[in-house]
Amino acid sequence: MHKISLKDWVIILTIIPTTLIGFGLASYFSYSRSVELNDFLEQRAKSIIEPIAIASKDPLLSKNRDKLRQLIGFTHRNQSSIVKSIVIFTEDNQVFVTSAYHGDTNLMRLKAGVELPHHTNTETLSDYIIFRTPIIDENYNNQTNANITAMASSEYNYATNNSKPVIIGYIAMQIDKSHLNFQQQSQFIVAFAFALLGSLLSAIFAIRLIKKVTKPINSMVQAIERIREGKLESRVSGQLIGELNFLKNGINAMAQSLDGYQNEMQASIDQATIDLRESLEQFEIQNVELSISKRKAQEANRVKSEFLANMSHELRTPLNGVIGFTRQVLKTPLTENQRDYLQTIDRSANNLLTIINDILDFSKLDAGKMVTENIPFSLRESIDETLTLLAPSAHKKNIELSINLPQELPDSLVGDTMRIKQIITNLVSNAIKFTPQGSVAVDITSEEISQNNIKLKVIVTDTGIGMTTNQQRTIFDAFTQADQSITRLYGGTGLGLVICQRLAQEMNGDIGFSSEKNHGSSFWFTFQCEINAMPLMLELDNQHLANKTVLYFEENNHSREATKNLLKHWKMRVTSVINRHELSQVLSHSSQTQRGFDYALIGHNQTATALSELKKTIAQVQPISSNIHLALNNTSPSLQEALIASGAISCMSKPLSPTTLSRVLQPVMETKAEKLTLNAAMDKVLPIKVLAVDDNEANLKLIKALLLEQVAEVVEADNGMSAVELCKVENFSLIFMDIQMPIMDGISALKEIKQLTNNNNTPIIAVTAHALSGEREKMHQQGFNAYMTKPIDETMLRHIIYEYCDFDHLVNSTVPVISTDVINQVESASKVIDWPLALKRSANKADLAKEMLLGLVESLPETQLSIREAIDVQDIAQIKRLVHKLNGACCYTGTPNLAKITIQLETQLKMGLSTEELEPEFLEFFEHIEQVLFAVPEALKEMSENSH
Repeated sequence: MHKISLKDWVIILTIIPTTLIGFGLASYFSYSRSVELNDFLEQRAKSIIEPIAIASKDPLLSKNRDKLRQLIGFTHRNQSSIVKSIVIFTEDNQVFVTSAYHGDTNLMRLKAGVELPHHTNTETLSDYIIFRTPIIDENYNNQTNANITAMASSEYNYATNNSKPVIIGYIAMQIDKSHLNFQQQSQFIVAFAFALLGSLLSAIFAIRLIKKVTKPINSMVQAIERIREGKLESRVSGQLIGELNFLKNGINAMAQSLDGYQNEMQASIDQATIDLRESLEQFEIQNVELSISKRKAQEANRVKSEFLANMSHELRTPLNGVIGFTRQVLKTPLTENQRDYLQTIDRSANNLLTIINDILDFSKLDAGKMVTENIPFSLRESIDETLTLLAPSAHKKNIELSINLPQELPDSLVGDTMRIKQIITNLVSNAIKFTPQGSVAVDITSEEISQNNIKLKVIVTDTGIGMTTNQQRTIFDAFTQADQSITRLYGGTGLGLVICQRLAQEMNGDIGFSSEKNHGSSFWFTFQCEINAMPLMLELDNQHLANKTVLYFEENNHSREATKNLLKHWKMRVTSVINRHELSQVLSHSSQTQRGFDYALIGHNQTATALSELKKTIAQVQPISSNIHLALNNTSPSLQEALIASGAISCMSKPLSPTTLSRVLQPVMETKAEKLTLNAAMDKVLPIKVLAVDDNEANLKLIKALLLEQVAEVVEADNGMSAVELCKVENFSLIFMDIQMPIMDGISALKEIKQLTNNNNTPIIAVTAHALSGEREKMHQQGFNAYMTKPIDETMLRHIIYEYCDFDHLVNSTVPVISTDVINQVESASKVIDWPLALKRSANKADLAKEMLLGLVESLPETQLSIREAIDVQDIAQIKRLVHKLNGACCYTGTPNLAKITIQLETQLKMGLSTEELEPEFLEFFEHIEQVLFAVPEALKEMSENSH
């Protein structure tokens, strides 16, 4: 909206109201005068015509035209200024007499069909007004006049006899309005002339007011504008009147004050500038001091990291020897005391190793160096393995350890199974540690399920000592425990829950708990995984169990419900018993009805009288079921043998897993394959051609060997340029592309291949020896269809081929079974040279594994020397190249410790860390190289023994 100036306001508030009022009054009085003239004319006309109508009654009755002509003629002459014509009509609308013989009598006559008027009425035309008044005979009892005709006399007598007035005719008078119209127009002209004159006078006064007021105000506005621009010497001049003079004086005083304030402010600014300059000099000195302090702190942090790395590895190296040789001695014949002592040494060493690993994990998480993996794994297998390791500690304290894993949850997932097992191990071991008696229950549910992703929630509930409110506030603080007194009953570093929290967050989840003092705790954590469409475990074949009856005796509610749901999922008919009284009732009823059970499953908490109680229970159940299976909180072989000798078919350790329970319920199926392993050779291969591209000869040889177990033909290329040339002349179903290669890298080769016509739609899989956080997304953006890290996991390789090739062939292929012992050896990463791991990486080909290991060992001295020289000259690019090359070589050999530190070094080098910051890691790196070289003779001996 535009601003309205003072001039506009003056016009709006003076001229417009005056004009509106003047013209309003003129219109009102003109209209009133016009109405008065019309009324006056009408009254005058009625005062003329109505007396004539009264006087015309008798002459009209007597038909005396002369008298009537004389009457209306006289009236016409006297009122000639307004009367145009007067006409008397009979009752049959005929002209009887007129005052103007040349007048228009038809204009004054009533229209045909219109009744005679009963009173005076008017008809207004453009220049005339016609008045019509009836002539009425109001005589009621008079005698008829002798001069009246017989017909008239008859009509008159009829009227009087009926006592009603009779209209005998009417008078029409034509009034001229020209004089009236002239007077009205004159009145309008005069009124509006006065209104216009008032408006002009108002405009003249308003203009004079504007000149007297707005001109001084404009000069003040201009002066204020100059003051706003900084010209404080500006003043308003001239002699003004009234309030304007006061305003002028105020503006001049304000300008003078502002001028004084500006001078004072400028002086203050000058002084503040001097003070600020002095402060900046002091800040500069403080910054120098802070910089020196920062360098000292960084140096201290480097020394701390170096000390931590050196001490941790100095401790781990002898600890690995202690643990390894202790376990070797435990395999020899020992006395009970010797075995007890060695087991104590083993547990203590493992506890110390766990503490050291927790400290290292915390350091990595704190520095943001922890990278989670994404590899296919079986959820149920991982959970069973974890709880199987933790079960003995629960059994030792006679604690019921149970798990409820709904069967509808997907089993084949893609994620970091090692970290998931680490969190579960920590939470469950804490629950066992802080539970003197009672139970520890593990429940697994799904929070969010989509087509390709699932968010799982693991809840660990115990009946232990719980925590107070103050303890709950600090439970996730590093190096803090609920019990920090010097009389602590429970050990530990106070890092376990902190590490679990960080790991859960790394896997897009969270962790939390609820606890009450002396009423136990409930810890939970969530994590997100991808759903793997290719199953890693064959479906358990339990069809023969459908509709089979089973008697299930279990006092623990959580264990009973979990196992009962599993049995019902197998479509078995379950009779659940919760105590010995109900068991006795069921046994009695079955004996009376002579109806037994196909299976009997008896769960029992380990007690001092366990053997005698269980033998008694077996004896009670044997009459109704010969197929008795036990589930105990114990792993003692002697106890299990004694119970089997008492009549039980099998004796299992709690918690029960579906695989274990299925195996004991169908002993004939024990030799069936329960796992799909991607390490084994397949009876069938896919009839496709695959291109493998890698600059490392050993890596290329291994990936070719792995692929030939699953595909018909593998073509090799040692750089990106060779791969592009091969793609120009051959068609491939799948391409595995290394990223860092000489001549042409993998990304450049990808772009070249995508422009070719014959392989532009071929899926290309990125293969690299290292995976930085966010690199997977980067590879997808570059155009790769999928992403694999070295060492190549055969499960992941099979998953990739399934996704882009033929799933039915892969699933239906027959695979041999690998024993649990071999799998446990493969998963072990504690040895310097792990021969079972080397076999796994080479698809169980001993010759290939030996050849690749020897190739790595032969290159290690030269690689070590080259890296040391590159560090001395600070050639970061050369260090990266050498470390990457060694990383690729380590991926396919059984050197887990060296491979781990090499991956860590390459990650940190890619993140931009300097060699000074990585000095502790390089010390550990060179230490592992020396350990590998030192362990080679023993490893070769092990290879020879295994080959025989």
